[in-house]
Amino acid sequence: MIYIKFQDLSEEKQEELLQVSREHVTHIYGESIQKYVDETGADYDSLIDEEMIKNLYTNHFVFNI
Repeated sequence: MIYIKFQDLSEEKQEELLQVSREHVTHIYGESIQKYVDETGADYDSLIDEEMIKNLYTNHFVFNI
């Protein structure tokens, strides 16, 4: 669970959340995505970005207002 203060949803905070999500996806799915890229020739970064967005939407956020 991620705790965020409502006033912390600045552009910098959004970028930080995207970066954390990207690192998490790369850590969890990086090898399998790389294997898929090697087999199909797909773009690694675009696949990671897609999974990063999906991962971000599966988190539970708590907003303290």
